[in-house]
Amino acid sequence: MSIARGKEYDKVYELLRAALAEANKVGVATFVMRGKQYLTALRAEDKILVLQTLHWADEVRDPGKELPELPSGRAGRGKELQMALQLIEALSGDWEPARYHDTYQEQVRELVKAKAEGQEVALAEEAPTATNVVDLMQALQSSLDAAGTGRGGRAAAGRQTPSTRRKTARPSGAKTAKKTASRKAPPKQARASTRDRGHRAGKSELQKLTKAELYQRATEQDLPGRSKMSRDQLIDALTRTGRRRKKSAA
Repeated sequence: MSIARGKEYDKVYELLRAALAEANKVGVATFVMRGKQYLTALRAEDKILVLQTLHWADEVRDPGKELPELPSGRAGRGKELQMALQLIEALSGDWEPARYHDTYQEQVRELVKAKAEGQEVALAEEAPTATNVVDLMQALQSSLDAAGTGRGGRAAAGRQTPSTRRKTARPSGAKTAKKTASRKAPPKQARASTRDRGHRAGKSELQKLTKAELYQRATEQDLPGRSKMSRDQLIDALTRTGRRRKKSAA
């Protein structure tokens, strides 16, 4: 307001803000923007006035009328509640505003760029159908296991048991020379199968991560369209990126 009207309106602006803050009230107002009228709430915050759009009365629906039956308060208690709280704690993290952005504009730009370059534009995959949860405890336990695997799976994957170390220990003497000689020039088919095994191993490691961790990796690698990808799509995209990097490094 002060920028549009001039410095002489600073006092009026601050007087309205201070009065609303002192009275602990919220102002209700309407304004027209781009040919549409909006209902708004004017709130006082530190040094500024905040304008928030509201719904009109006919846009607010009564859940008691819209839903056939509302759950009772007893439904959210007991072991199920404790497991749900554990799941929320496992998935909790620091607030990172940069992770949330306008994905619609990004996808439109990618689509325009692809068409301009003559690329074939593939249709988006349909959203997965909802599943009927029969055993809620089992569903919560599965989600907890997945969240735990995503956070601690990488460290566990890097540890070897004593039996694994014995199996991977290098043999000594003549046996080493013999095996080295036999592996000196593997055929192309063998090399291809080795690369495939490495590819599968990389994908299996990604499958241990949660979607949030996969998205973090996609953000670090600046994968286009990552915000609209499902968990499986993020895994495939990160796997392809890893293979391309290995080829370029070789």
